[in-house]
Amino acid sequence: MKILICLSNVPDTTTKIKLVDNNKSFDKTGVQWIINPWDELALTRALELKDDPDAAVDKVTVITVGGKDAEPTIRKALAIGADDAIRVDAEPRDAFYIAAQIAEAVRKEMYDIIVCGIESSDYNGSTVGGMLAEILEIPSVSAVSAMNVRGSEISMNRDIDGGKENVTVPVPFVAIVQKGIAIEPRIASMRGIMTAKTKPLNVVPAVQEESRTEYAGFELPAPKAACKMISPDNVRELVDLLKNEAKVI
Repeated sequence: MKILICLSNVPDTTTKIKLVDNNKSFDKTGVQWIINPWDELALTRALELKDDPDAAVDKVTVITVGGKDAEPTIRKALAIGADDAIRVDAEPRDAFYIAAQIAEAVRKEMYDIIVCGIESSDYNGSTVGGMLAEILEIPSVSAVSAMNVRGSEISMNRDIDGGKENVTVPVPFVAIVQKGIAIEPRIASMRGIMTAKTKPLNVVPAVQEESRTEYAGFELPAPKAACKMISPDNVRELVDLLKNEAKVI
C-alpha cells in the first residue's frame, strides 16, 4: 500500500506579514518556511502506519506544488521519514490550480491513500482535498480525526455534530485530516537529516491549467486598541465599557 501526503509550504506561524505591490502580494523576504501543521500531523500518522507491520504500508511519498525555494521544506519531510518526494515546478496560485497539478502527478503513479490537511495555515481555504478527489473521480472523506489500516481494511473516525462517525472506504481515496489524526508531529533525527539528502526528490513540470480565482488585494487586521486601566473600585465604569464598547455583555 502506498500513501501520498500533500504538503503546503507555509510561513512560520510567528511570521510578521508584510504586503507589497499595493497590497496585492505577500513579501517573502526573510520569511521562515515550514510544513503546514495539519500536513505535518498527516505525515506523522502515515509514518506511524508504515511502522505498524499489520498496516502493510510500503511507501510514504510527499508532494508539493512550488518553486525551488520549497525544497528545504520537502527535505524536512524526508528527514522526518518520508521515502521520496515530488515537487511540481509551479508557483501555487489558487486551490483549483494546486489540486489540478497534484492530480496530474498522481495519475502517473496512483496511490492507495492520498492525505491532505484540512487547511493550510496561510490562506485557510479548506478546498484542495475535495477538489483533488473530484478531479481524480475518487471518494473523499472529510474531517478525519483517526485512521487505522489493517491490511486492505481501512477505517476512519470523522467528527460530526454531537459525536463521531466511523467509516470505511475502498482505495483509492482522499482523506482530509484534522486535529487528532496524530498527537504530536514527528521530529527528524540526526540520521534522518543525513539520509534525507540522498532520498529521491522528483521535480516534474506543471501542466497547463488556468487559475479560477484572482486576488484583488489583501488587508492586514486592524491594530489592537491600547489597554485601558480601570481602578478596581470603579466597577460601574468596567461594566459600562464591557457593555457599550467591548459589547461582550
